Amino acid sequence: MLQGWLQILLTLALVIAIAPWLGGYMAAVFQGERTWLDPILRPVERRIYAWSQVRPEDSMSVWQYAGALLYLNLTMGVGVYSLLLLQGVLPFNPAQLPAPSWHLALHTVISFLTNTDQQHYSGETALSYASQVFGLGFLLFTSSATGLAVGIAFIRGLTGNGLGNFYQDFTQSVTRILLPFSLIIALLLLMAGTPETWSGPVHLTTLEGASQVVAVGPVAHFEAIKLLGENGGGFFGVNSAHPFENPNAFTNLLQTVAMLGIPSSLIYTYGVFAQNRRQAWLLYGMVMGIFLVLTSVAAWGELQGNPAVNAILGGASENLEGKEIRFGWAQTALYSVSTTGTMTGAVNGMLDSLMPLGGFVVLFNLFLQVIWGGQGTGTAYLFIYLILAVFLTGLMAGRTPEFLGRKIEKKEIVLASVILLVHPIGVLLPAAITLGFPETLGGMSNPSFHGLSQVVYEYASASANNGSGFEGLADNTLWWNLSACFSLLLGRYIPIIALLLLADGLARKQKLPPTPGTLRTDTLLFTNVTAGVILILGALTFFPLLVLGPIAEAFNLS
Repeated sequence: MLQGWLQILLTLALVIAIAPWLGGYMAAVFQGERTWLDPILRPVERRIYAWSQVRPEDSMSVWQYAGALLYLNLTMGVGVYSLLLLQGVLPFNPAQLPAPSWHLALHTVISFLTNTDQQHYSGETALSYASQVFGLGFLLFTSSATGLAVGIAFIRGLTGNGLGNFYQDFTQSVTRILLPFSLIIALLLLMAGTPETWSGPVHLTTLEGASQVVAVGPVAHFEAIKLLGENGGGFFGVNSAHPFENPNAFTNLLQTVAMLGIPSSLIYTYGVFAQNRRQAWLLYGMVMGIFLVLTSVAAWGELQGNPAVNAILGGASENLEGKEIRFGWAQTALYSVSTTGTMTGAVNGMLDSLMPLGGFVVLFNLFLQVIWGGQGTGTAYLFIYLILAVFLTGLMAGRTPEFLGRKIEKKEIVLASVILLVHPIGVLLPAAITLGFPETLGGMSNPSFHGLSQVVYEYASASANNGSGFEGLADNTLWWNLSACFSLLLGRYIPIIALLLLADGLARKQKLPPTPGTLRTDTLLFTNVTAGVILILGALTFFPLLVLGPIAEAFNLS
C-alpha cells in the first residue's frame, strides 16, 4: 500500500519540477525570445510562412484570429474526412479494411479535430495505417496546436497585449513544442518496447494450435503526441492498457508526466507573461492541491475495493477489475484522474470499472475542466473562474472589480458566463433526450445508477473535449455519433470564440494604476476564494447528476 502512495507522490513531484523549466521555455517561444532550437527551426518556419504567404509579424484582430482558426480547422476536417471515406482504395492498408460509415467517419473527424479523440470504433479493426497516421495522426498535432495557440492568445490579452498572429502561434506550437518533445518521447517509448512498424498484422499459431492475429503498426510516434498534446485517442481499442501502447511501468510514468506537462506548465507561462510569478505559483498550488485531493479520493476507493467482493473473500482487497496488473491500483487511479483532469482521455485501465469514488472524481474533473484542463484552453478557463472571483469579491467588499489593472465589467461577465454555461448545455440537453428513450437510443450496458453515469459521461467527455468513456456503451450508432458531434462542436468552438473576445476586450482597456483600494489577486486569501468559486460553481451546476450517478451507486453498493 505504501509503495502505491509513494509512486503517486514521486510522479507528481516530477511534474512540479518540470513546470518552471517547460513553462519558461514556452513563454520564451511565444514572446519571440531566442531559444535553443532557433538555429534549426527558424529557417524551417520562414519557409513555411513563405509557402503559405503568411506575415507572422502582422498582429490580428479578434475576428481575424478566430476566422483564421475556424478556416484552418474546417479545411483540415474536410481533408481528413475525405481520406477516411477513401480508406478502402488507398495504400498502407495491409489488413484491407473497408471505409467506415459516413456518420462514424464524421464523428471521428470532428472528435480528433476538436482535440477530443472520442472513439466509437476500435483502431486496429476499423482504420488503416494511412487513416491512422496521415489522417488522425495529423490532427493530433494540429488540434493540440490550435488549443495551445488560443491559450497563448488569451494570456496575451489578459496581460494587456494584442492577441498576436494565429498562424505564427499555430506553427510555433508544432515546430517548437509538440514536434521536438514528441520525437523525444517517441524514441523513449520505442526503446522501452512500443512498436513502430508499417508491417501488417502478425499471424501466429497458439500452443493449443489455434490461429491468432496480432495487430501491430506505427504506434510509438502516435502514442507520443497522443499524450503530450492531450489528445488521448489510442492506436488500439483498449488504448494505453494495451501492452504495445504502454508496455511497462517506465512507459506509464512517461505517459503520465507527458499528459500533465504542458497544461500544468502553462500556469507558469502566464506568470512570465504577467511578470507575476507569485500569482502563478499560488494558482499552481491551488490546482495541484485540488488535484491531489481528487487523486487521493480515487486511489482510496480502489485500494478499499468492492464491498461485495470483499465479503466473498473474507477481507479487504483492492479493486483490480478492469486494471492491468503491471500498473496496479495506484498508477491506474493516478492515470485516470490525470487523463480526465487534463482532458487527455487516454486510459490505462477501464474507467467503467472504477469504484463509485473513482467514478465521482473522473466525472467531477470533466464538469470542472480546470484541473488541469484542456491544452491551452484549460488555463484560460482557470482565469475565467478567477475573473468571476474578482467580480464577486469586489461586489462583496465594495470595490471596483479589477484584474491586472483592468476593470471587470458587464461584457466580461457575460462572456465568462457564456463560456461556463455552454458546457452544461452540451451535456444535459443530449443526455436528457437519450435517457428519455433508453431502449432505442441509450445503448447502456449497465442498469440503474451506473447506466445513467455511462450516458452522462459520454456527453460530458465530448463537451469537455476529453474523449474517454465508461466503456460498454453501444455508441457506434447514428444517434450517438451525431448527438456526440453536437456536444463536440459546441464545447470546442463557442468557448474559444468567447475566450478570444474576452481577451481582446481586456487588452483594449486602459491599465489603471494600483490604489490602496485595489483588490490584490496574488494573495493566499484570494487564491482560496478562487478555489471556493471553482468548487461551488462546478458542484452546483452538475450536483444532481453526481447524486443520481456515482453517489447513489456508492450508497447502493455499501
